[in-house]
Amino acid sequence: MKLLRLNALSSPTTLPQTIVTIGNFDGVHLGHQAMIEQLKVVGTQHNLKTVVMIFEPQPLEYFKAYDAPPRISSLREKVEYLTELGVDYIAIAKFDETFRNLSATDFADILKTKLNAQHLVLGDDFHFGKNRQGNSDFLKDYGFDVTNLSTIALDGERVSSTRIRQTLQSGDLALAAKLLGRPYSITGRVQYGDQIGRTIDFPTINVRLNRHKPCLHGIYGVNVVCETESLKAKAQAAHANKQGVAGYGETALFGAGHVGTRPAIAQSHPEWRLEVHFPDVSANLYGLLMRVTFLTYLHGEKNYPSLEALKAGIDDDVEKLLEFRRHHSEFPF
Repeated sequence: MKLLRLNALSSPTTLPQTIVTIGNFDGVHLGHQAMIEQLKVVGTQHNLKTVVMIFEPQPLEYFKAYDAPPRISSLREKVEYLTELGVDYIAIAKFDETFRNLSATDFADILKTKLNAQHLVLGDDFHFGKNRQGNSDFLKDYGFDVTNLSTIALDGERVSSTRIRQTLQSGDLALAAKLLGRPYSITGRVQYGDQIGRTIDFPTINVRLNRHKPCLHGIYGVNVVCETESLKAKAQAAHANKQGVAGYGETALFGAGHVGTRPAIAQSHPEWRLEVHFPDVSANLYGLLMRVTFLTYLHGEKNYPSLEALKAGIDDDVEKLLEFRRHHSEFPF
């Protein structure tokens, strides 16, 4: 897979002839996966290289900033999932003032001259260009071969990024996993926080979210894997008597995850954080790339009146999540 950075002023392409699909691909869910599969099938039939064109930032993030819908997946996560699906190129289009003002013809010109597109695979409601003036019929008239893919449904409802956001926000992690085709996770590096947790005997790692706000909110049981080395071995090497709670997988650890904004702290725009406490672990994990997979939802974020109350609440949460782990010897879904 090769990454292409694309904007309205990019140079003409040197790519071989391609087949292209276009969208936000937020979550790279079952519907997106069906689109990629069709892209690959038609690409093979016509000897075309496959291209997935995505936008960064996502258009609604450009137009609405903080009020845009929360992201399901960061750019890093999208690229990872699309790479796993076996596409040849991922074109990341910079969505800015110039790009938003492209006419439908200008947009089609980019597909032709910068991506060497011959064939397009699109959703049945695809629109593009300034004021959404372009659609599949426009692209056919322009000269592209176009394959339209109908909506994918699960349990009688359309699979969409909006539905997945709502499902995650409701705490239904099992259904979210079905819609995504995999358990929901967030990947990010461990960064420095304010270190309040260690003052109340519940040290946490602070995992960078890489999005303006997440789809989740509350307390969760999580499975954590370090993407570069064994997290379990790292913990054991740091303190032989603090080996942590085994997660699901050889190198994983189980933890108590918190996604929230710390409501006791006044903020003009809430600062979202993903923090994980590993019971019985004492190790320096700063800078490591972690994948945090959400297993069970416990409750929403609470505004405790004091540090003492916070400590008691966390102690109760951790015990309930450990009870969950004891009753689930295998991955829960």
